[in-house]
Amino acid sequence: MEVDLPDVVAEVTAQFQRYEQALVSNDVGVLDELFRKDARTLRYGIGENLYGYGEISAFRAARSPAGLARRTARTVITTYGRDTAVASTLFYRDTVPGKVGRQMQTWIRCPEGWRIVAAHVSIIDEAKGG
Repeated sequence: MEVDLPDVVAEVTAQFQRYEQALVSNDVGVLDELFRKDARTLRYGIGENLYGYGEISAFRAARSPAGLARRTARTVITTYGRDTAVASTLFYRDTVPGKVGRQMQTWIRCPEGWRIVAAHVSIIDEAKGG
């Protein structure tokens, strides 16, 4: 298996950036598009465990658009072959000082394009000194 083929990394990076823009602008249509429409897709959030595309989509539709601005750091996108990738990033929100968010997504190339099939988001205390 080839890891980090440049063209595949570029494809997933573009989709990850598209996801990030949709997240901070609350573009629910794009967010829904980027999660695989499947009962096995899951998202563990900061305060919710969502099983299946339906629960994820319902969560996005009901979520407040306020306070979504954030900045990311230390983003790592690793691809495995041509059809699987993991995107990991730290994120910071000015509304939550002293905390760091962590986000991981598993992306799979589907017939309709790259889609998230599993995601995990958590927030922890930021380590002293960064």
